[in-house]
Amino acid sequence: MYIYKQKKWPKFFWDADVISAILGEVRHKQGRIIGQMQALGFRVQEETMLKALTMDVIKSSEIEGELLNPEQVRSSIARRLGIEIAGAVAAERDVEGIVEMMLDATQQYKAPLTAERLFDWHAALFPTGRSGMYKIKTAAWRDDLMQVTSGPMGKETVHFEAPSAEKIPGEMKFFLNWMEQEQELDPVLKAGVAHLWFVTIHPFEDGNGRITRAITDMQLARADKSPQRFYSMSTQIQEERNKYYDILESTQRGSLDITSWFKWFLDCLMRSMEQTDEIINKTLARAAFWETQRATEFNARQQKILQLLLDDFFGNLNVSRYAKINKTSTDTALRDLQDLIKKDVLEQQGNGRSTSYRLR
Repeated sequence: MYIYKQKKWPKFFWDADVISAILGEVRHKQGRIIGQMQALGFRVQEETMLKALTMDVIKSSEIEGELLNPEQVRSSIARRLGIEIAGAVAAERDVEGIVEMMLDATQQYKAPLTAERLFDWHAALFPTGRSGMYKIKTAAWRDDLMQVTSGPMGKETVHFEAPSAEKIPGEMKFFLNWMEQEQELDPVLKAGVAHLWFVTIHPFEDGNGRITRAITDMQLARADKSPQRFYSMSTQIQEERNKYYDILESTQRGSLDITSWFKWFLDCLMRSMEQTDEIINKTLARAAFWETQRATEFNARQQKILQLLLDDFFGNLNVSRYAKINKTSTDTALRDLQDLIKKDVLEQQGNGRSTSYRLR
């Protein structure tokens, strides 16, 4: 029996003794992060938030098998938040849509969550009214059966079957009323309940996972009482994707006791906040680099590459890769790289075809 078929649905309960200890650690970590960021100054806060939001958007889509261009995501977020960055690029419609949704969820966290707001998010996710090759119903509740399956066509394994379409309006009205009610429930726990509850209803034809994580981010912003996001839960969920789906499936097939779900959710949240230390260290390293090089002149192509090298550049940088990233000729790329070596910023590794470059 699925969880929503329980007689007392959705009256969730849990073992408070088990959960309170984990919740206390999470709350302590949240306070520590906010205090640490306030001590580091505005520019570092800005850079750390940009990084966390960029990863949140990228990883939330990656969980669904959609790979977004990181530069487009970063540029779109920076432009909307008024943050100046080197090497900004134009973003495609699908990128702009999910960025718009995520920023509305976090920057406007105090605004009520309504059906119209969710429809706006859904329309932003699917600006063409299509999911891949298929036309879908957008900005409206689904009107058909919804199953989560895996496996080859004709031999699918059904992991979950959501409530029937005719129940969606009533289910969502109850959920949205609960979201805006004052309760004697810690806001972080409310984020965990909201995540499980919404993804179980699965009210849209597509995009339910991304909207679930946007709702979670919004509620976590309410818990922090701040639009500034310095950690990304979607990034951690992507890293634990198999465990995430396993705990969802077992919880949705279980009773209304969601102690196990809460344990996973809070532990995942804690691990996502532990990544903030790494983000801060990278941000400080970037700030130190640009401060050291403040008198050095770089062209736009060089600035773009240096920003990538200081952030999350995977693999080796060579002439052809430099040219491809900057959409320029290999001759121009080689001149730029040699200039960076002269400026004592890069150093060459290897020779011939194996030649690559790295920060000195």
